[in-house]
Amino acid sequence: MGIKLTDRLMHGWNAFMGRDPTPSQQYTYTESTRTSQITLSRGSERDMVNATLNRIAVDVAALTVEHAKVDDEKRYREPIVSAFNECLTLAANIDQSSRMFLQDAAMSLLTEGVIAIVPTTATDNPMYTGSYDIGSMRVGRVTQWFPKHVKVELYNEERGMREERIYPKSMVALPENPFYDIMNRPNSVYRRLLEKLRQLDMIDRSSASGKLDLIIQVPYSTRSKIHKDQAETRRKDIETQLAGSKYGVAYIDGTEKVIQLNRAIENNLFNQVEYYYKMLHSQLGMPESVFDGTADEATMLNYQNRTIEPIISAIVDSMKWKFLTKTARTKGQSVVFFNGPLKFATAENIAKIADTLVRNEILTKNEVRQILGYKPSDDPSADKLSNPNMPVKDQVGQNGNIDALAKAKETVEESVPKPDNGNI
Repeated sequence: MGIKLTDRLMHGWNAFMGRDPTPSQQYTYTESTRTSQITLSRGSERDMVNATLNRIAVDVAALTVEHAKVDDEKRYREPIVSAFNECLTLAANIDQSSRMFLQDAAMSLLTEGVIAIVPTTATDNPMYTGSYDIGSMRVGRVTQWFPKHVKVELYNEERGMREERIYPKSMVALPENPFYDIMNRPNSVYRRLLEKLRQLDMIDRSSASGKLDLIIQVPYSTRSKIHKDQAETRRKDIETQLAGSKYGVAYIDGTEKVIQLNRAIENNLFNQVEYYYKMLHSQLGMPESVFDGTADEATMLNYQNRTIEPIISAIVDSMKWKFLTKTARTKGQSVVFFNGPLKFATAENIAKIADTLVRNEILTKNEVRQILGYKPSDDPSADKLSNPNMPVKDQVGQNGNIDALAKAKETVEESVPKPDNGNI
C-alpha cells in the first residue's frame, strides 16, 4: 500500500533539504561531466590497476541483493515489498540503477578503504527515529571522523554538485574494505605497486621526451673561462643548426667528437612491477585466469568465496546493521544476497545439476527453469517439490500399473483356501 500524500508531506525527509524537495527553479547547477559517482584519484598508474578493481566491482554488482523476510533459522522466505527493496533491486537514486549503485559502492570501497552509504530520502527523519523506509541512497566519501558522527562528501542531487555534510553514525552504513591491509595501508602491496608504476612512467616520459643526450668532445681543455665560453658558444651553435634544420642535420669540426648517451637504462623496475602485480592478484584471491576469462568452475568458485563474498558481505551487513532496527531484525527482516548456482556451470553439466536438484527435492521444476532463463511451466506439478522418478501414492495403479495390481490380487485370492462344499 502506498504512502498517503498527507503523511509524506508531514513526515517525508530529505538529506539535503530536511523535507520534501521543493526547488525554486528547475535547473540550478550544471556540469559537463557526471559528478554523481565518487571520482577516483587520477593517474596512469591507477588506471592500470583500476582495471582489476573494476572487474571485482562488476562481479559484486552481478549478485542479487534484497530486503527480505527470513525465518527463525535465518533462512530466506520471501522479499519484502518496500521502497528500500526497490533501491536494492531496481534503482538506488535518480542517477543510478541498483546494479550501478553496487558497482559504485564496491569500487569505492576497494580504493577508499571505507565508504559511507547514506539514505538521501526517507519516509521519516532517520536522525530521530529508526522507523523509516528508505526512498533513495547514495555512496559518499568519509572526509572526517567524529566520536558519534562522520563528515561525508556526498552528491547533492538537488543542486547537482558534491557537498560535505555531517551525519550521525547511527544512520549511515560504513562498510570497511575486508582487504584493507592489502590495499589501503601506506605500505601495502597495492600502494607499492602504484609507486613502482609511477616510477616506470617517469622513466618512460624521460626516454620519450625528444632529447638527444649528446656529449660533444672539443679538441681543447675547458678548465679556463675562455675555453668554457668557446665550448658553450659551440654547443649553442649546434643546437641552432638542429633546431633550424628540416631533417635535424648539423655539422661539427673534424677535430670534435660526438658521444651518444640515449641508450636503454638497465634496471629491474619492470620485473618489480610484474612481481607486485602478481602478488596483488594472489592476495586478492584473483588468479590471472579469472581476469582473462579462462578460469574453470573450481577456480571461479574459489574466487567467489575468497574475493567477492567478503566484499558483498561487508556492504550487506553494514546496511542490515544501520538501516534495520533491532525490532525489525527480530521480526525476521534482513538484507540478503544471492549468487546463481548454475552461473559458472557449462552447458553439458547443467542438465545433470538440474536433475540432481529436482530429484532430491531441493528446487521445483519452475525454479530451475527460472535460473536457466525460461518462462515457468503451466503444469501444477512444476511448482511442487517432488521426485519425478518416484510414483505418487494416489497414482499407484495408473500408467500401466493396473495389470500388475490385478495379478497381485489374483495371487492373493488363490493363496486363500476355499471351503469344501462336500462336507456341509
